[in-house]
Amino acid sequence: MTSIYSVYDQIAGLIAQLEPKKILALQASPDMQSRFELLVQKSKNQDITPKEEDELNHFIVLERLFRLSKIKAHIVQKSKK
Repeated sequence: MTSIYSVYDQIAGLIAQLEPKKILALQASPDMQSRFELLVQKSKNQDITPKEEDELNHFIVLERLFRLSKIKAHIVQKSKK
């Protein structure tokens, strides 16, 4: 049985193989970062709607996926030197 974490690992590996330099340079737009911070604050204040909480959870999953992709891209980039 494959866990969701190994699926994330596989996807991150595929993303990292594309263009490691571009993956390492990826950052959230200022609007996306602001929205994420707002949702985090609302969650901390327990003032978040179910729809907003779902949105926050998606942000968190994507952030983890891209963080893992960046780690893998860094490894790929180092192995090519």
